[in-house]
Amino acid sequence: MQITTVPSPAHETVLRVHDADIGLTGFIALHSTALGPAAGGLRMRAYDSEAEALTDVLRLSRGMTFKNAAAGLPLGGGKAVIMGDARQKTEAQLRAFANAIDTLGGRYWTAEDMGMAPADLAVMAEVTPYVAGLASGAFASGDPSPVTARGIFQSIRTTARHALGSPVLEGRHVAVQGLGSVGWHLCKLLRAAGADLTVADIDPDRTKWAAQSFGASVVAPDAILGVEADILAPCAIGGVLNADTIPGLKVRAVAGGANNQLATEADGAALHARGILYAPDYVVNAGGIINVATEILRISDRPAFVSEKLAALDATLDAIFTRAAARGVGPDRVADETVAAKMQAPEAA
Repeated sequence: MQITTVPSPAHETVLRVHDADIGLTGFIALHSTALGPAAGGLRMRAYDSEAEALTDVLRLSRGMTFKNAAAGLPLGGGKAVIMGDARQKTEAQLRAFANAIDTLGGRYWTAEDMGMAPADLAVMAEVTPYVAGLASGAFASGDPSPVTARGIFQSIRTTARHALGSPVLEGRHVAVQGLGSVGWHLCKLLRAAGADLTVADIDPDRTKWAAQSFGASVVAPDAILGVEADILAPCAIGGVLNADTIPGLKVRAVAGGANNQLATEADGAALHARGILYAPDYVVNAGGIINVATEILRISDRPAFVSEKLAALDATLDAIFTRAAARGVGPDRVADETVAAKMQAPEAA
């Protein structure tokens, strides 16, 4: 296996991991350890090129720095990606990649993300201790998806209060893009609160199941961003809010679980100019890393810690909306300033 350093001025460390014999190519990116060891999930996707995979891991690791700081966690930002079809991953690939993580000596902790499951993490934990989100063990935190969805749900209620005048979701229309584990759990919470759902996913079986389970309307993946609804909840890939899609949005607000929803910094301003309230994604979707953090930090009372941090996260989002409205700027701008302040004063995080 070859582990080589990839130059990246904006990141502390970026590693390329390659083993041709087992079909493994991936990257590990540490954006910042200013607040503590870098933490962020491992993603496996069929990227079109190494350049695409590298761009993704750089953006995702930066997002984790912001997410962990916004959540008030003593953790930095990192991420890892493996190129390939997650349905064809092998134990040899997982073990080799875990060995690469181990070479960082605890500067980076990995966890579940797209294409990975707790069973995969269990295999990696046999090689390195720097794995969290495990299903068993003294401080095991398990699948973070339900907690991620819980945080997104509370953020949608707060977003609705600011954008629609009330946090009550009964009778509100929410368009959900992506029915992975997080998106599915979110739909359950939204439907239980009385929301009407329109959903889209690349897996037709998932959308059929959602229609049966939640009475959801189903649209094609390329049509969900044009659905007329109260709130759009992107819960799939990043970059969906861009110069091409923003002009066609027919919602009052956006609050979802996908990472890096804004394709560029200018897109936050574009949403604001259109009068669409944007809930910064790294604040909205921090529930999962809060849950995982209990394992990394060895927190014995996980439920209490998670509830306390989720409540604080909701208060942070509420304050971001309030400050943004008072200044007449987009919430993304205020969120970035809030995180920058925490990075400069780690004790306040």
